[in-house]
Amino acid sequence: MADASVGVKWFVPESGRGEAMELLRYAATGEITLVVPDLFVYEVLRTIRRKAGDEPARVAVAFFSAAGIVTVPPVERVLETALDVAEDLGCDVYDACAPAIATLLDAPLYSADRRAHAGYANVRLIG
Repeated sequence: MADASVGVKWFVPESGRGEAMELLRYAATGEITLVVPDLFVYEVLRTIRRKAGDEPARVAVAFFSAAGIVTVPPVERVLETALDVAEDLGCDVYDACAPAIATLLDAPLYSADRRAHAGYANVRLIG
């Protein structure tokens, strides 16, 4: 399970990029399956475009099509869990979607968003 803050590091050189790339390598070799909320792609593209420009964002679109990342839509169980997580962490529901899915999957959450996710029990902070 990965948060968009990790996905940005795949395309923009910033602190924690090596750890994010290692996670991506594990996914490429089949050691793990990367699962993300469907809003992950929108968040990553927005941030890449803001930080690096339009062309790197277009490269990311092609990458997402081929990467085999599993996206989870905002189904009722995810949203209900996100509301619980948002209350527990004191973050926005938007930021609670990734830890909510991690909770439902009993999987670790990889994130660089300390503000939103540092209080999540099963977080692996990157960068």
